[in-house]
Amino acid sequence: MKKLYCFDFDGTITYKDTMFLFLRYYNPAKFRVQFIRHIPLFILLKLKLADTEKVKKSFIGSVLKGQLQSKIEEKAEKFFEENFPKIIRENALDFINNIDREHTHSLIVTASLDLWVKPFAEKLQMRLVSTQAEFKNGISTGNFIGINCNGNEKLERIKKEISGHKYDKIIAFGDTSGDKAMLKWADEGHYRFFH
Repeated sequence: MKKLYCFDFDGTITYKDTMFLFLRYYNPAKFRVQFIRHIPLFILLKLKLADTEKVKKSFIGSVLKGQLQSKIEEKAEKFFEENFPKIIRENALDFINNIDREHTHSLIVTASLDLWVKPFAEKLQMRLVSTQAEFKNGISTGNFIGINCNGNEKLERIKKEISGHKYDKIIAFGDTSGDKAMLKWADEGHYRFFH
């Protein structure tokens, strides 16, 4: 029986949102200044009066734009080394470690950027489906390649990723409204399963 597991990352298998954790880790001083500057936008976001993707792009760009790709990747590796496994939910880690790798494919499907999630995906032996950071000549533009991997976009990306593969069962795990499309589409959708 061939299974496909789709795991959301932030909040589902981790305790915290890794975007804030990583950006703070990358440049604490710049993070503080930009966080304060973005508070009005975060409030509008909470009130559903601002576009998530625009706010996210603005905030990430305010910290990473103009930075060398090699430096960001090096920091992402160190961030992983310092935070794995402590930011991962223990029961999620147990579950993932006990997956029968021979008969399954596993994906991390996340709105977070590939930059800092990639080392976690590699460690957990999963393919990564995520929002992608854009670089030009090895320098961060602060933009994304394509759109934010959230909501219906998560489902579109999964379908693209598994194109040509057949599965007997698809099992998905998520913890927010951004995972609804994925959870509904799966044969088994688990909401806050590891909480």
